Amino acid sequence: MPDSALVIIAAVVLLALSFDFINGFHDTANSIATAISTKAMPPRAAIVLASFMNLLGALSFTGVAKTIGGKIADPLTLEHGMYIVAAALIAGIAWNLITWYYGIPSSSSHALIGSLTGAVITAAGFKAVNFRGFLAILEALIISPLAAFSTGFVIMTMVKIIFRNCQPAKLNRRFRILQIFTAAWQAFSHGTNDAQKSMGIITFALIAGGFQSTLDVPLWVKVSCAFAMAAGTSMGGWKIIKTVGTRIIKLEPANGFSADFSSALVIILATLFKMPVSTTHVISSSIMGVGAAKRVSAVNWETAEKMVVAWMITLPVTALFAGVIYGLLSIFF
Repeated sequence: MPDSALVIIAAVVLLALSFDFINGFHDTANSIATAISTKAMPPRAAIVLASFMNLLGALSFTGVAKTIGGKIADPLTLEHGMYIVAAALIAGIAWNLITWYYGIPSSSSHALIGSLTGAVITAAGFKAVNFRGFLAILEALIISPLAAFSTGFVIMTMVKIIFRNCQPAKLNRRFRILQIFTAAWQAFSHGTNDAQKSMGIITFALIAGGFQSTLDVPLWVKVSCAFAMAAGTSMGGWKIIKTVGTRIIKLEPANGFSADFSSALVIILATLFKMPVSTTHVISSSIMGVGAAKRVSAVNWETAEKMVVAWMITLPVTALFAGVIYGLLSIFF
């Protein structure tokens, strides 16, 4: 009969990899939506490129993982920490699947952070949450979309000024080529930030279960999370691609380039500062900024409004989900 702690940690790892896989087709769809919608790349080629670049990005950094693993709560002081992580992951997976089903580009980052916080509060009370660390993460989640909107607006404005006298057909051909590179960079940046969240949550569980004592991410965790996200990416995320690529603004190659460049820049800077951000929020906001630079009426603000509502309710809803799930786990286990 296997040791119960090993069984629990195995279940947690499986849940975390499932979250990463779902994140792959839920969030990574954003990184290639613009390239597909402007016909810069055929869908299959875009998905293969995104899968490879996400894998590469996921293997390149660990700073965000350490932030997730140690800034929301201290896993060394939590009783039943592995059950807390299990509840958080189940809640995050449920929310991701619900929003994917309805084609809403909500945030997997918000879902995971909200779920973990809700499970910690239910298990150990508000005093167990490191609110200083939580608020720092929340600040990054709020500032990053604003930065992406502003960057997208500025870059699109510069593109309009620099290329105002160019022939449209020739300009589109050139920007479609450039979009291949910006889509690759965006997928890489996505991997550097999003895949690390599951790495961090597994490391949190390993510490809580007594399997290790530091926030250093084991190699097997990095590799398994990277491959899980790459595998999820390879499945595509057509509902999210349709929303991001066609329902915010009507994208042309220059718009797609500007949006990809802006969002990749914001995400990679966040990774370098070891802060988890919502890649969904960043990418969608950069597209809105690009659309506003064209003209304010170019943005489908009704779609944008629905997305913002989804973003706002994700944290409290997933926290509540995780609290209920932890309560059920505590009854049965």
